[in-house]
Amino acid sequence: MSEICPKCGLVKELCVCETIAKESQLIKVFLERKKFRKFCTIIEGIDQKEIDIKDLAKKLKEKLACGGTAKEGKVELQGDHKNKVKEILAGMGFPPDSIEVK
Repeated sequence: MSEICPKCGLVKELCVCETIAKESQLIKVFLERKKFRKFCTIIEGIDQKEIDIKDLAKKLKEKLACGGTAKEGKVELQGDHKNKVKEILAGMGFPPDSIEVK
């Protein structure tokens, strides 16, 4: 028998908690200069309690073919990817109007 989600009460396969959580996020994407004039793309504003930030970072690193990490509620990607990140996040289910690129 399938497990039941404690938040919404639906079966895990039909659970809509993560979809609802994605729609309520206000995400900011910006560049930060690190050592030796290297750029780092920072993605912040994702609620760690509702969305698995490590899994999100893993998918972003895989699609952008870069290194990075998820720490302190932020996703850091090596390199300048701020223009591509919005399209990828929109493809993952985040609404494009809630993603702010600076």
